[in-house]
Amino acid sequence: MSEKLTDLFAIDVFNEATMLERLPKKTYAALKKTIQNGEDLDPSVAEVVANAMKDWAIERGATHYSHWFQPMTGITAEKHDSFINPTSDGKIIMEFSGKELIKGEPDASSFPSGGLRATFEARGYTAWDCTSPAFLREDAAGVTLCIPTAFCSYTGEALDMKTPLLRSMEALSTQATRICKLFGHDVKKVSPSVGPEQEYFLIDKAKYLQRDDLIFSGRTLFGAMPPKGQELDDHYFGCIKERVACFMKELNVELWKLGVTAKTQHNEAAPAQHELAPIYATANIATDHNQLVMECMKRIANRHNLACLLHEKPFAGVNGSGKHDNWSMVTDTGKNLLDPGKTPHENIQFLLFLSAVLKAVDLHADLLRVSAANPGNDHRLGGYEAPPAIISVYLGTQLEDVILQLIETGEAKSSKDGGKLNVGVHTLPELKKDATDRNRTSPFAFTGNKFEFRMVASSMSIGPANTTLNTIVADVLSEMADELEAATDFDLAVHDLIKKTLTEHQRIVFNGNGYSQEWVEEAERRGLPNIRSMVEAIPALVTEKAIKMFEKHHVFSAVELHSRAEIMYETYAKAINIEARTMISMASVQYIPAVIKYTKRLADSINAIKEAVPDADISVQTSLLKEISSLLAAAQTALKKLQKLVSEASSINEIDKMAIFYRNNVFPAMAELREPIDALEVLVDKDLWPVPTYGEMLFEV
Repeated sequence: MSEKLTDLFAIDVFNEATMLERLPKKTYAALKKTIQNGEDLDPSVAEVVANAMKDWAIERGATHYSHWFQPMTGITAEKHDSFINPTSDGKIIMEFSGKELIKGEPDASSFPSGGLRATFEARGYTAWDCTSPAFLREDAAGVTLCIPTAFCSYTGEALDMKTPLLRSMEALSTQATRICKLFGHDVKKVSPSVGPEQEYFLIDKAKYLQRDDLIFSGRTLFGAMPPKGQELDDHYFGCIKERVACFMKELNVELWKLGVTAKTQHNEAAPAQHELAPIYATANIATDHNQLVMECMKRIANRHNLACLLHEKPFAGVNGSGKHDNWSMVTDTGKNLLDPGKTPHENIQFLLFLSAVLKAVDLHADLLRVSAANPGNDHRLGGYEAPPAIISVYLGTQLEDVILQLIETGEAKSSKDGGKLNVGVHTLPELKKDATDRNRTSPFAFTGNKFEFRMVASSMSIGPANTTLNTIVADVLSEMADELEAATDFDLAVHDLIKKTLTEHQRIVFNGNGYSQEWVEEAERRGLPNIRSMVEAIPALVTEKAIKMFEKHHVFSAVELHSRAEIMYETYAKAINIEARTMISMASVQYIPAVIKYTKRLADSINAIKEAVPDADISVQTSLLKEISSLLAAAQTALKKLQKLVSEASSINEIDKMAIFYRNNVFPAMAELREPIDALEVLVDKDLWPVPTYGEMLFEV
């Protein structure tokens, strides 16, 4: 880097510093009120902002602008328009109006809508989200001014990930502010603060391009484990390879220029797996930033002849990838409402917010589960890697002790202290221990002053998870505020409410090993749901309980919830259909022909030996030929079965039934086809094997 990082950071962002420099004071003040207080945006303010934004972008080399939005595909979308407008003398001028800033019009019927938009009802709108700053993106297309926007239908329903998130943030702020004011605090706004950790794999691009399964589905549908996997734990936090380090260096610079606070980078547990973690930001900005992180990872990997895999389980047999969503609530005065302080047992406000979160998670575990559901996550959740499919909350020994005191005696008198840690070497410093350990098997863990929701899928937007978290907590806070506002003795009422809430929802707290079979059995005894697949999770979106809650806080209407359920069923069915068809193609035109070629080579070898040395021992060749022929026959049988089931699935008209059929019938048949092909991989001559193996992809970067 030729520039200082402090000078480079956010250089491509139309942020507060840039606005303060380029906007008139009155315009800047008016826009700040809209951003901070949610006041309506004056069109005249938008006109001035648009002109300043255009001048800034053009000075930086921009020729086009784009409304950058997040439809329900899970990725971003954009349409580029140039700044040019013709003049009467045959020349052009560069213009960008407030109307163009505020509103765009993509084709709404061409995005997933769950029935909200038909092909003949195409109109949809993008609306400027002024709370998330515009930015410049430079790529092969040149420099483009990207304007973060929400996306809605002509009839007003949300068609994106951002609109419900923004609604949920308002709901959480409204209810959390009510609670803060009851404690005597002058709080005008409470914002969810989010830090999403992003896990990903990097493999050689040339090898990636030889694997149709990676190209079409994002994961390997076939592949035998190499002799070494992750069992030595030598990749986790290990020395970063130079080729990967070059990628990480360029990724950091690109993200820093975009104002993304990329902080931590390291090797993850599986070979070829890595992680990037940012510093926390307000939920909608963190969501935008995470989308940029994923986009930049893919684009920059390509420059280094690498392929970035964001799928939750690109390789069977080693850890998959997730996205740990660190969530907390912060007031406009800078107070983290989930910070327990040095003496949590005395921090009544914290204990109330803590109990609200516990109740929300207990009551709406099914909604949290579906907020993290996608087809790829079915391979990861509950598969003896972080985390299990059962939702529980880890609090640690300190908070669990405080809660037990409150439940058993009605009063908490002490908090456990972490103390000091002496490692037994005089030259090493004495360390201050945290008051509690960590638990990587917990799907929803308290980690000091925040909750870490560890179920979110690595390829997903974090929008749905945070929308759900914000809303379920807002709903519980609303009930609590109603009760406390009506109380004649606030101190007594809040004490009784905390004890009552913790007692009723203690079952959600679990500090043990979430991977164990004993926990599965214990969770069942406690009545906690164990939702093993995406298809099983989807109905939670449209229960009477869910609809009532989301409508109460104006986050989703019943129509919007039903549309999202339909989209999820359709997404699952299409994803498994693509995977199954890819397996059929690969088995038919790559694997089976390669195996047949090898069996012919074996047979020719046997016949040649017999002819040359009639009494020679050919038992090894014969045994190998029989074994391979048997596996080949099994593969062909499984292939025919899968073809038949995919054909049956296509004739099902109702999308939910189709998704269920794919889950219950096609998905297991895919595993049946994979088994003999993977077994053949370790028997067939490597020179004849048609695709790169796991060993070549995971270790040759």
